[in-house]
Amino acid sequence: MIDQTAFNQIAETLAAHYDSVFYVDAETGRYTAMVPSKMLAELNIPDEGEDFFSMAKGNAKKYVHPDDLGLAQFVHEKKSIIDCVVKNGSYSVSLRLLMDGNIIHIRHVDMLCKDGKHILFCMENIDDEVREKIAQQEKLRNVERMVRVDELTGIKNKHAFAELGRSLDERIHKADTGLRFGILICDVNDLKLYNDIRGHGFGDEFLRRACRMISGNFAHSRIYRIGGDEFAVYLTGEEYEIREELLENLRRESYANGRSRSGPVIATGLSVYEPASDARFSDVVKRADLDMYENKKQMKTGSLADRMDNATKAEFPIPEGRKRKLDAMFEAMLTTAGDGYVFLNDLRYDYSRWSARLTDDYGFESEYLYHAGKIWQEYVHPDDLEKYREIVDAIIGGNGDPKDLNYRARRPDGSYVLLQPRAFVICDDEGHPEYYGGIIIQH
Repeated sequence: MIDQTAFNQIAETLAAHYDSVFYVDAETGRYTAMVPSKMLAELNIPDEGEDFFSMAKGNAKKYVHPDDLGLAQFVHEKKSIIDCVVKNGSYSVSLRLLMDGNIIHIRHVDMLCKDGKHILFCMENIDDEVREKIAQQEKLRNVERMVRVDELTGIKNKHAFAELGRSLDERIHKADTGLRFGILICDVNDLKLYNDIRGHGFGDEFLRRACRMISGNFAHSRIYRIGGDEFAVYLTGEEYEIREELLENLRRESYANGRSRSGPVIATGLSVYEPASDARFSDVVKRADLDMYENKKQMKTGSLADRMDNATKAEFPIPEGRKRKLDAMFEAMLTTAGDGYVFLNDLRYDYSRWSARLTDDYGFESEYLYHAGKIWQEYVHPDDLEKYREIVDAIIGGNGDPKDLNYRARRPDGSYVLLQPRAFVICDDEGHPEYYGGIIIQH
């Protein structure tokens, strides 16, 4: 052992840096605590002992975190640690201790003394250091997330979209045979006009509504705001498979908003990745962008509106999911109909279901009809038609009283009967009328 004066000087120096220091004879394992540890006081480690390595390994099993036990066993394995410090002069490793159910982070440093016969085993409590580092990393991750998130809408932004492009370019370059995706470009019409006339606050809310409208139709796809009034949807999986149906839903809703001036009008363009011709992600985006501008042009010329107004069942079929929803609601209504006729119209698709008894009594071709509202008006008595139209429009618009909806309807034999509907309207999350239905009592 070194003389006591030198020992005390070394201990005083090390105490400024470490929470505990053991001076160990590399050959015999005999040890002395140069800096007794308050942190490890509950381990009841004697200040002196004959076999440091056995003592340390035994305590490691009790106090070292299970995931770090392998490292701890290496640190306290006599031959391995002597070989390591002889070769490198020192060895350092971070470990976790479990003390009273709490995790404490420590740094274990082993150093070879100048005499080549003794090793200093030092431990430093780095719990505050580690937790500060974790907090900094979390703050950095939050900043990185913020860089990729659009502040106005809360969805991913153009930086995240660029990252998506780089990731997909790698897969395209590697000729990934499993790569299948589509890109939908959406452009919100007349945003500048709203900003100029009604202010940027209204324009911002208008954009948020447009975002909700897109995400409502593409609920399981990644959506990005890539410009002031422009969004992109990355389509994979199930929504990729039914992309045309979802696109048609969005275009219908957009057209209905334009016609009623009740919500965002969005021009849309869709393109899918073609392995044979697309060399990069931007090729797919460009085609979707061109398709969007074509759709915008149709909206401005009115050709799209005309096409939607003259839509037939073959051109714009109601999606199967919407039809199942209509049927489920209709069947629920039947349980309370009594002797009345039940009717229910999906306003988004102008698609209705009527009671089988009504179709029989009035000679309809089917329980299911497109444009049933127009068809039914042909059965309303001419003297009641103007009143009928006004009240139905008022009810759907939220300003009419269903009790006023009494009118006469023509039976196939030419006779008229008095009908008294009990009508209702169901609106979507944006407050737009989505379903119109009720029960018709015949007097």
